[in-house]
Amino acid sequence: MTEILEILKYTLPSIIILLIVWIMLRYHFRTEDRKRRIEMTLANQKTILPIRLQAYERIALFLERISPESMIMRLALSDMTAKQLQLELLATIRAEFEHNLSQQVYISPEAWEKVRNARSNTISLINSAAEQIEPKASALTLSKMILDMMMEHKSAITTQALDYLKKEVQELF
Repeated sequence: MTEILEILKYTLPSIIILLIVWIMLRYHFRTEDRKRRIEMTLANQKTILPIRLQAYERIALFLERISPESMIMRLALSDMTAKQLQLELLATIRAEFEHNLSQQVYISPEAWEKVRNARSNTISLINSAAEQIEPKASALTLSKMILDMMMEHKSAITTQALDYLKKEVQELF
């Protein structure tokens, strides 16, 4: 019995010290791991934030470029038919969309959905306006029909998506 007490007398303090050291090291490593993660997050933010802002800028530009009034102003209407204008507008939207497709990686899924809806609604508006007039009618007639239909909407088709993008950008800061 005295031998066991003698062994405990020497080993128990060692075991207690070992436990204390283990707890302290564990706490230290966890703290260092948290610091390292925070530093990595901050470093990533410095790199990613400018890229994300650039993506939001490009998507905002995309929305402005696919707004019907903007496209109509850019395209030459003088000797085009309504059908030619319709096809040109749709091709412009498709090209702009494909050019900015990669930006979806940097914006939220909700914002990307708004952008896709704006694109789809713009295409629907153009097609709907084109259905209401003769394909051989002048491009000016189709332009007027598109603009008239846009006036029936309370706001521009792309405005909702653009407002949502602006709100998200404000949340980044």
